Amino acid sequence: MSDEEAPQPKIVVSEHGPYLITGPIEVTYQVIATDDDGASWTWKTGDTVPVTPKFAFCRCGHSSNKPFCDGSHRKQGAAGESTASFASYEEQAKIYDGPSMQMGDAEALCALARFCDGKGSAWRLVAKTADQEARELLAHETTHCPSGRLVAYDKESLGAAVEAGSTPSIGIIEDPTKGVSGGYWVRGGVRIETFDGKVYPTRERVVLCRCGHSSNKPFCDGSHAKAKFADDVLEHVTASADGSDAVDTPEV
Repeated sequence: MSDEEAPQPKIVVSEHGPYLITGPIEVTYQVIATDDDGASWTWKTGDTVPVTPKFAFCRCGHSSNKPFCDGSHRKQGAAGESTASFASYEEQAKIYDGPSMQMGDAEALCALARFCDGKGSAWRLVAKTADQEARELLAHETTHCPSGRLVAYDKESLGAAVEAGSTPSIGIIEDPTKGVSGGYWVRGGVRIETFDGKVYPTRERVVLCRCGHSSNKPFCDGSHAKAKFADDVLEHVTASADGSDAVDTPEV
């Protein structure tokens, strides 16, 4: 089978139930690691989760076999209706203009990973992008934003979006600094659709809710922090950096 004929990963948001995922797709735990000042700065890759070509991930938050669905949504309460907009990123985002870069900000997509404050607020950095260091920091902060809320655009490259260009994968977010487990970080432009066939606009980076509390389902809105959602993996990870980074910041 050629690459063009190879099956493409897809995620279907079932009605009141789990995410139905068709591979091939790699799944790993991804830990928010901090710098010396305690700010989110890198992604530390944890264990790989073995998956079959078709599998179901919990989205109600009640499974005793996280991240997999164990049918708990039938007993504990449904995962909830999808309420997120089908509007494109461009339609949702506010544009901030700087000397050599712009930044889009679709606030409704925020998953509270806090990379936008790493080495100076991204909103302040975009205004300073006549400076090369500010350009590089903005590229780092926006490409590490898992939800795709923030997207940098390089005006010197005809307005091209600055993206790390990930292959299709899912990162299960752990946030030891805040003592919570985050959502499913879906990378690489994976198709996401509802049970009745409506397709969300494809984006390079999205975070899907897995605690069941988001008001922007199926996407994460950071509600796991208020709900203190935690899985069994969280207690075994730390926010200390290990010298690696799961995201390669593009050159700008």
